[in-house]
Amino acid sequence: MPFDQIPDDVEQHLDELAADLGQQIPAKKMEQNLLIATWNIRAFSSLTRKWFADGDDSPKRDFWGLSIITEIVSRFDVVAIQEIKGDLRALRTMMKALGPDWGFLMTDITLGDAGNSERLGFVFDTRRVTPSGLAAELVVPEDWMEAEDIAADALTRQFARTPYAVSFRAGSETFILVTLHVDYGDNADDRVPELKGIAKWMKDWANRTNRWHQNLIVLGDFNIDRAGDKLWQAFTSTGLKVPDELMHVPKSIFADPNEPQNEKFYDQVAWFTTGNKQKLHMNYKTGGYVDFVPFSYQGKGLDRNAISFRVSDHYPLWTEFEL
Repeated sequence: MPFDQIPDDVEQHLDELAADLGQQIPAKKMEQNLLIATWNIRAFSSLTRKWFADGDDSPKRDFWGLSIITEIVSRFDVVAIQEIKGDLRALRTMMKALGPDWGFLMTDITLGDAGNSERLGFVFDTRRVTPSGLAAELVVPEDWMEAEDIAADALTRQFARTPYAVSFRAGSETFILVTLHVDYGDNADDRVPELKGIAKWMKDWANRTNRWHQNLIVLGDFNIDRAGDKLWQAFTSTGLKVPDELMHVPKSIFADPNEPQNEKFYDQVAWFTTGNKQKLHMNYKTGGYVDFVPFSYQGKGLDRNAISFRVSDHYPLWTEFEL
């Protein structure tokens, strides 16, 4: 096992994390529920093979941080992960720790400055879900470049990191997950075209597959600043809806709980719920986020910025559906 000989203090804190997760996240119930999460794991790449990476070690992600990530991922059936990088040491070590019942699918790295050498991927519990055949990257049709419903903020190029779609089956339900990481750009205006583009893509896909009763869910890091702004309007312009439980939970470990009006809406899970575009046939039950910071590196004197490089700067978001 990658995580054998766990130091006593680390094991104690991991046990506390596990107990908290047990209280916050619904248990997996065979053929009754489905747990889907999304997590932008900061620069999920290499790994220092020590329980605590000290000042001379690079990267700072170590066995302790990866154990926290692994414990959280294990609570879900499918996790969409953004910011997987070219070096897969941390991912492969996590997969070994999760065990042989777990699998993953991912893209190749995205080249170019905007792509940041990132991959998009899904990690899933094969005892609960299995891939059902579709795996695709979403490419912008050429005639969209000057489409009236996207102009004047028209797309002038492909998505910086092409969204990744995979279909899964759980019990009698088939569901398609589309994960993405919107290009942050130099300012908020740079994000509008991609958000409009993905909203249009999802609308067209929902219309094309409406007869097949497939569930279509989009999730990931949308880099939306706040609800109601032009980024949010671009994202929701074609009918995508975010569940109420995820509207006001913090998305970043740097969020100020005393100023919720300044909270960013970066990470989201959404689907169509009305009219001919309804593409969620499973019953949505509840959702939330995981605050791992109180259980991270106690006694080591690390601030949140240091923790962000060892675990992440984003909180995971999760949703539960009834099968």
